[in-house]
Amino acid sequence: MPPADSRSSQLFSHRASLSSGQPIGRLMMQALNYPDLLSLAAGFVDNATLPCEATQRAMQRLSCNEALLRRSLQYDSAAGSQAFRSALVDYSYRNWPAAQPSTDRVVLTAGSNQFLHLLAEALIDPGDIVIAASPTYFVFLGTLRGVEARVIGVRADENGMCMDSLEQALARIAATGESSKLKAIYTVTDFDNPAGSTLSLERRQRLLEIVQRWRREQGPLLILSDNAYQQLRFEGSELPPLTALSPTASDFVIELGTFSKSFSPGIRVGWGVVPDDMVSRLLEIKSNMDFGSPHFSQILMWEALVSGELEQHLPTIIAGYRAKRDAMLAALHAQLGDVEGVAWRVPQGGLYIWLSLPEHIDASENGPLWKFATESGVLYVPGNYCCPPEGQPVQNNSMRLSYGVQSSAGITEGITRLAAAVRRVAG
Repeated sequence: MPPADSRSSQLFSHRASLSSGQPIGRLMMQALNYPDLLSLAAGFVDNATLPCEATQRAMQRLSCNEALLRRSLQYDSAAGSQAFRSALVDYSYRNWPAAQPSTDRVVLTAGSNQFLHLLAEALIDPGDIVIAASPTYFVFLGTLRGVEARVIGVRADENGMCMDSLEQALARIAATGESSKLKAIYTVTDFDNPAGSTLSLERRQRLLEIVQRWRREQGPLLILSDNAYQQLRFEGSELPPLTALSPTASDFVIELGTFSKSFSPGIRVGWGVVPDDMVSRLLEIKSNMDFGSPHFSQILMWEALVSGELEQHLPTIIAGYRAKRDAMLAALHAQLGDVEGVAWRVPQGGLYIWLSLPEHIDASENGPLWKFATESGVLYVPGNYCCPPEGQPVQNNSMRLSYGVQSSAGITEGITRLAAAVRRVAG
């Protein structure tokens, strides 16, 4: 008789096997195995800036309105609360009224990750292609791996995805006769996870032009524009979403957002704005998943939005993260500024800093730096996790650092420990 674990593994699907061994699980295990670690890896929001008082006030107003409370405790549509979707459109596109979508094109989800998963299920067959920046959001890479997509990475810098590299990737796809397999280009437009880069206005415009040309010459192609960090800007001018830059962009751009970073991840409310011809099919798939994401969370978040609690809380979050970003930048300069080959990007917002090391230093789990860093009590996200398997070379000499969870003092100590490990390997 085969061992029990062998028998149980036979119960699971091929797709389940593709989801095993994801980096996020291993990082969590590292934190459990080393309880004294200072984590510069977790992309969590700061406990100190969670909106406890604002949520209490919103909850109190909701609990005092019996009709609204009763409605919030019942099912709603698969697309989500009509009132909330309407308020969300008004809020998200208030600076670009010409780009404001109809409420019918908005789908509410339990965080934006659920929407990304929904898109993967709806769009991708095994062997289909998605193009992304290298590096890119590694949790979505895991989702795409789970549906057997090919992910091709293109070069990126502090201004986001490089359009020349994108055009070269598209030319190779066309030359190999795989145009019909290309489904989407994925981009995190503002202060991206993991690199803290923002797609410049010039590149946003050029991205739209490139995709419009491909659609004319080759066939359908979507842009998945992930705006998860758009509200967390510390300095500089706000940039328009892609759909505000072209009158036809709404035909092929899907824009995603979330309140997890700008208000609360525990409430779990995200959304997507999709082209008209995709709405019904997505809602059919979503209905099979959950009959609609949690309605109570939607109504609570709607109350926080329309009452102004969200807008009043944003300055607290932004000030807290700006101070912690500055603490990390100061610590990097003090501890690693004199090490040849070490460089980092300076984000204008968000939660992350991308650190590059000398080419001979392997920052992956298989390299000595990982071992020395964890033994020294600091955890980071290896940069190779964030690199698509095709296209640009995997960046083993890089890492993602997050200033979201730690205090400024914890950030300084974490960078001090990390720098000691880097110097040990470099020396």
